[in-house]
Amino acid sequence: MALGSFLRCLIVSTFAVLGASAAAGTYQQVINFGTNPTNVGMYVYRPPNVAASPALVVGIHWCSGTAQAFYQGTQFANFADQYGYIVIYPHAPDSGGCWDVHSAATLKHDAGGDSLGIASMVRYAIANYKVDPNRVFAVGTSSGAMMTEVLVGAYPDLFKAGSANAGVPYACFSGPDMWNSACSTGTLTKTAQQWGDLVRNGYPGYTGGRPRMQIWHGTQDEVLNYNNFNEAIKQWTNVFGYSTTPTSTQQNSPLSGWSRYTYGPNFQAISAAGVPHNIPLQDTEVLKWFGIIGGGSTTSAPTTGPTTTPPTSTTTANPAQQTQWGQCGGIGWTGPTTCVAPYNCVVNNPWYSQCL
Repeated sequence: MALGSFLRCLIVSTFAVLGASAAAGTYQQVINFGTNPTNVGMYVYRPPNVAASPALVVGIHWCSGTAQAFYQGTQFANFADQYGYIVIYPHAPDSGGCWDVHSAATLKHDAGGDSLGIASMVRYAIANYKVDPNRVFAVGTSSGAMMTEVLVGAYPDLFKAGSANAGVPYACFSGPDMWNSACSTGTLTKTAQQWGDLVRNGYPGYTGGRPRMQIWHGTQDEVLNYNNFNEAIKQWTNVFGYSTTPTSTQQNSPLSGWSRYTYGPNFQAISAAGVPHNIPLQDTEVLKWFGIIGGGSTTSAPTTGPTTTPPTSTTTANPAQQTQWGQCGGIGWTGPTTCVAPYNCVVNNPWYSQCL
């Protein structure tokens, strides 16, 4: 499940110059922060001028990534210098750098798994850094996006909003194994009610407010099929009691060819036409969604054109050979198993091989 190799290459090439190298604060590891059954690592960035009651952003890396890579490859630390919030960068304990988004424990409030370790980090930050409990947010990419949706579903009492980039619906990977082929290939479908019930079952008896949710997905995602975007729309609209028909649509937002669908003040979904799994993370837009940067945190996006439904997947048949960085093997993989020259199919783990 080394999904993040795609994203690691993207971040190195696209964001390295713009990343946290210029951040002026302190990045350090924190230990003994609370209940942590799977030994998730906690790294914290504190800007030079922390706000009196700062917001908290939890930035969650991709599979095969690290806390350090997410810190260096995104703008969240630099923006923290400007806006005074604190960033937590969890580090996955799995040897492949992937998050536990499948176990019964991690999908249940305070039951265990990687999600409980991250929840403990948030509680520690609220208690020790004077974090405003009403401004706690999660953002992640790929496996980190999956964990973002797990946290938003299982810990609605801790998080106020989430932003998931190239992920899957909450509990889509549920099962005994780290990798779920039915979910990844987009063949796992449920009704909106069934998807919504999975979120509600993450914290049985919870009656409080639900965190606002934002999802991003490329129509040509070759690792986590675009159908997961449509399934996630069914899930979160059900959680919030919205129609699956968007109330407004913005074309070319925030980039040319991307479409922003708003379903209500608490949920929006952005479809990136022609974009593969390594969808570029839009740091500024995420911070707007969180309300840290002005422009879109509390109200629906304005209608700039006729309301439309999200496009259906345009994924085409697999080519005879995989291109550089593409998946070329693994449990459940049915695509190409040879790579274009001069690349070779390299096994990362039983679930994932890649053309390198």
